[in-house]
Amino acid sequence: MELYIIRHAWAEERDPDRWPDDDQRPLTAEGKRRFRRLLKKVVAGGMAPEVVAVSPLKRCVQTAELLSAAVVPTPVVVQLDALRPGSDLNSLLQWTARQARAHKRIAWLGHAPDVDRLAAALIGGPEAAIHFSKGGIAAIEFDGLPVAGGGVLQWLITAKVLGC
Repeated sequence: MELYIIRHAWAEERDPDRWPDDDQRPLTAEGKRRFRRLLKKVVAGGMAPEVVAVSPLKRCVQTAELLSAAVVPTPVVVQLDALRPGSDLNSLLQWTARQARAHKRIAWLGHAPDVDRLAAALIGGPEAAIHFSKGGIAAIEFDGLPVAGGGVLQWLITAKVLGC
């Protein structure tokens, strides 16, 4: 199966006056534009998640909406608390195992540094390190269900690399 790990697109800066609840902090207009351009290229290259687990924070939900609009057929989007800041790898693996009965291409959409940590755990051991830029996307392949240390990184792409 193929698992895509995605860091949300560019969001507004933290500002307690504008967003007293940081969960409500949105993407910037420029962040939306750049992520749409990135998606156009990676979807043309074959990225097509069938189901997307997303943090319920506004900036992630907005990123998932952009992803859904770019992928055909439109993926199912499910908000998961396990992808809130401080993501829970074991809960995500259990959820993904249930989804893998019907889907072979699944995405997790969350926050830094969690996406860094999650991807590193899936492709290596405790010493593994990987970094996601804003809007970054990785594809990790597994023989069977995803397990910690059992994945092979197929690609990691950023908007900058694609000229977006």
